[in-house]
Amino acid sequence: MDKVAVLIPCYNESKTIEKVVTDFKNSLKDCVVYVYDNNSTDDTAAIAEKAGAVVRHEYQQGKGNVVRRMFQEIEAECYIIVDGDDTYPAEYAAEMVDKVLNRQTDMVVGDRLSSTYFQENKRPFHNFGNSLVRFCINKIFKCDIKDIMTGYRAFSYRFIKTFPVLSRGFEIETEMTIHAISMNMSVENVIIEYRDRPEGSESKLNTFSDGMRVLKTILNLFRNYRPLQFFSLVAAILLIIDLVVFISQVWLPFRETHVVEKFPTLIVCGFVGLSALLSFFSGMILDSLWQKERREFEFRLKQAMRYGKKTK
Repeated sequence: MDKVAVLIPCYNESKTIEKVVTDFKNSLKDCVVYVYDNNSTDDTAAIAEKAGAVVRHEYQQGKGNVVRRMFQEIEAECYIIVDGDDTYPAEYAAEMVDKVLNRQTDMVVGDRLSSTYFQENKRPFHNFGNSLVRFCINKIFKCDIKDIMTGYRAFSYRFIKTFPVLSRGFEIETEMTIHAISMNMSVENVIIEYRDRPEGSESKLNTFSDGMRVLKTILNLFRNYRPLQFFSLVAAILLIIDLVVFISQVWLPFRETHVVEKFPTLIVCGFVGLSALLSFFSGMILDSLWQKERREFEFRLKQAMRYGKKTK
């Protein structure tokens, strides 16, 4: 088992990968740097290997697929995951590692948004999207994560080995955050400086399509991790619509004429009311199953910790 593993998922980062590998090897003397090449069409893999990284490959396209492969294959006491585009300074890695190894923190978030991100990043929709995602998750899950979508994080062994990677693309960061919050894992923030990509290096993010995928991921994880709140909200919306239509279209005319003039509307209102009731009880059932999953997860955490101690 490595003491510290630096994991770098890469796709066409030949202009920056050498500097990233070198910076982290200099900043963390006892680390092993792993570069996972994701079907690059340039010399990313060769340059990384020449710089001293252990190079491996993931042939399913998408950052989530790369992270899944990395988390399955690498054994370490502490993991640093960072992008290969040289936007995250390596000098903050030692502080992040210290929090994992000495404070037993499960996930350390490299917080860009509290420092230079909004000044350095030249894409205004990315700025808005990061702020929106942070607001939504902190409100829905009642937490205080400063940067949801940062690509610079540190993890404990038990987080890595119990985290089920379901996302395929850039929404993986959102999934990591929500998993840590929902499973009551220890999370800390470290404010880092962010620098925009150097000239000639291009982002792989598509502002709108990737943004929509992230918002869809938040909605799905809200449903999966907070089923009672999610389905209660659905039930409340259905019930409000049902009452508004029933009162305006059925009840008020009935008071004047003492005749139900719109039987189809009355029938539809009945079915919508039943749907609201079913949604609420579905949430209650799923919440019971979720509590059972939480208990089973605690046992998996203990097993992961026992296995980790044996392999040190």
